[in-house]
Amino acid sequence: MAYFILFYETVDDYLEKRGTYRQVHLQHAENAKKDGHLVLAGAFANPADGAALIFKSDSPEIAQAFAKNDPYVQNGLIKNWSVREWTVVIE
Repeated sequence: MAYFILFYETVDDYLEKRGTYRQVHLQHAENAKKDGHLVLAGAFANPADGAALIFKSDSPEIAQAFAKNDPYVQNGLIKNWSVREWTVVIE
């Protein structure tokens, strides 16, 4: 198993636009957590211009699939996203 970080870069008016999709987005994240893949997730603050979600899986496909199926991505609240493998040295 390895760790992967999904980075989101949000649109400028993200906080104003997210309300319609927030509950579905949070449910999507809860489902990933229940599946055992999502370890930790949260938005950046000051400024609120992105987020990071940490996944534990055998490949980056789990994090990539999460992003592709996320209502925030599907509805244009995320202008860029990427997945990077993360080498954890202390757990």
